[in-house]
Amino acid sequence: MSDQSTLRSGTAAVAEGTILETSRLLLRKFTLKDAEALELCLGDPIAMEFYPAPLDRQGVEGWIQRNLGRYERDSHGLWAMVLKDSDQVIGDCGCTVQEVEGKNEVEVGCHVRRDLWGRGYATEAARACMEYGFNKLGAKGVISMIRPPNIPSRRVAEKNGMICEKVIWWRDYEHCVYAKERSCDE
Repeated sequence: MSDQSTLRSGTAAVAEGTILETSRLLLRKFTLKDAEALELCLGDPIAMEFYPAPLDRQGVEGWIQRNLGRYERDSHGLWAMVLKDSDQVIGDCGCTVQEVEGKNEVEVGCHVRRDLWGRGYATEAARACMEYGFNKLGAKGVISMIRPPNIPSRRVAEKNGMICEKVIWWRDYEHCVYAKERSCDE
C-alpha cells in the first residue's frame, strides 16, 4: 500500500465511522446529517452533468440511505469525503458493487464539490478506494464507469493507472469501462 493512504482500524476509527485516511482526506460512513453538505455537490447541475439530473434534498437523502444499505449488505459503499483540515464534507468516494454485462464488479466512484475541482481530491480519494478494493475487498480488479464526454473523470481514472478497456451501453447511456487489475505486489 502506498504512503498516500492508510486503512484505519481499531475502536476509535470504527466509532467515528472512518474507513480510509489520505494525506488530506478522511473517507467515512455517511450519516443523514451530511445531506446539506452533500447537496452542494450532488445538487449542482454542472457537477452532475453526466447524470440524468442533479439531486434535490430528498434525492440526496435517498443517495445517503442507499449507501447506508450498502454498508449493511456489502460492508462498503460510497463514503463521505471529508477535508481533514476543516472537517468539511466535500463529496463522496468509495467502492460499490455494479452489475456490468452480467458480472458483478467493484466500481470506484467519486464526486467532488465543484468549487474544489482541480486540487487532486478526486484522484487522491479514488486511489485510496482502489487500494481498499484490492487489499480489503480482495478484488482482482476494479472498474470505473465513466460517460465518454466526462473528460475530468476520465483523467482521474488515467492518473490512477486505469485504462479504458471498452465502451458499452449501460443504464441508458454510453459508458467507458475503465479498469485496473491488482498488481502482483499489492
